[in-house]
Amino acid sequence: MTSLDGGDLDLLNPVRTADPPGDAPFTSTGRLPSRPTVTGLLRDAHATYATLDDGTVADYIPSLAAADPGRFGISVCGVDGTSFSIGDAQDAFSIQSVSKAFTFALVCGAIGHTTVREAVGVNNTGLAFDSVMALELNGGSPRNPMVNAGALVMISLVPGDSAAAKWQFLQEGMSRFAGRRLLLDVEVYESEAATNHRNRALAALLRSYGHMSYDPLLTTDIYTRQCSLLVSARDLAVMGATLADGGVNPLTHERVVDPSVCRDTLAVMAASGLYQRSGDWLYEVGLPGKSGVSGGIVTVAPGKGGLAAYSPRLDAAGTSIRGQHAIRSLSRSLGLDLFASAPVAGPAASGTPSERTT
Repeated sequence: MTSLDGGDLDLLNPVRTADPPGDAPFTSTGRLPSRPTVTGLLRDAHATYATLDDGTVADYIPSLAAADPGRFGISVCGVDGTSFSIGDAQDAFSIQSVSKAFTFALVCGAIGHTTVREAVGVNNTGLAFDSVMALELNGGSPRNPMVNAGALVMISLVPGDSAAAKWQFLQEGMSRFAGRRLLLDVEVYESEAATNHRNRALAALLRSYGHMSYDPLLTTDIYTRQCSLLVSARDLAVMGATLADGGVNPLTHERVVDPSVCRDTLAVMAASGLYQRSGDWLYEVGLPGKSGVSGGIVTVAPGKGGLAAYSPRLDAAGTSIRGQHAIRSLSRSLGLDLFASAPVAGPAASGTPSERTT
């Protein structure tokens, strides 16, 4: 591995009268704890789960099978640009399916909420990320952009009249999210390109149903390149923090996407970012998240920042086991869980239930 430096809506009908304005405000949930507190909590989480040896490294992509199962890094980036990392948080790995969330954001920003919503659904399939059955059961229409079929449709919608132009749009957009230029891991790309038969089949099936607006083989190739971009856990934390800050990168201060795009992206991440286990994830962690089979996970606390982890040992659904445990612990200890609340301070907080509701 390489070390890196440095309007109105009918809820039953996906039609909106107009895209929300780009300067719409986003909601802040508060701030991260103090630096010493965050540092101590990261250290504790890393020490607690570093010896957890459950799970296996992905081997259906040959180049991923060589990953060191002992690698484990955690990183946090606040919306103010303050960052915290521990362990192997600077080690490079291919972004894999974590990229789907950011492709969705970039495409939404380019062509709008309504067009994307009509092309790809937003409901969980309840099945594996590469399921053909999920596509067939839905009349050939992908259920959400976080599974492979939906991600392929999103690639076909990327602006550009050539494969090179589409790839440039994606690489540059992902790099703006990370705050630095992201490079292609050629070895991973070539390994995936030689074995991505299922994704090619999904793209062809999508084309047969009329849901693929670009050449299916070229679309699959661009998707494979996208998944082969090199990132670190720290990069993912910065990318998550960009979504948390309404689309502004906390390091470069560049606006990458509009606040409304962040809202849409976090919604689909919450619903389907952990595939068939997204409900378990929300119940235990309480944050929008996205995982990838190389062992990366990114989570977002709106208004606070991004929390990411990397460890190659995966569960049966293809998500890092150490990463899940660490993020669950830190979501609670750092006060990130979107569903957690405390009584309002003041006299009313100490009253009886009847007094507090009258």
